[in-house]
Amino acid sequence: MAVIAMWLCDRDNSMFNSKKEAEAHDKMLELGEQFAALMEQQISGIDLKQAEAFGILLAKNRDLVMRACKGDSGALGEIKPEDGNTDDANPKP
Repeated sequence: MAVIAMWLCDRDNSMFNSKKEAEAHDKMLELGEQFAALMEQQISGIDLKQAEAFGILLAKNRDLVMRACKGDSGALGEIKPEDGNTDDANPKP
């Protein structure tokens, strides 16, 4: 039997085939948490689940968000709605 090394992201228990993928996913989740925390600070009464989902959406699309911040407002229109699944970077067994 072969042994296959897998990396576990402790934030959401996603499994990855490489350390690089796991670290990138963890970094994206951390950024999403920071976006959500900012929204919770700035918008009173915001639903925590919605803030988290929007934070993850922004983090997954950080390149488009950065383009928009640099003046390309059309970049935000390229963000596709989530299907509710936040672990699509997780390889399926």
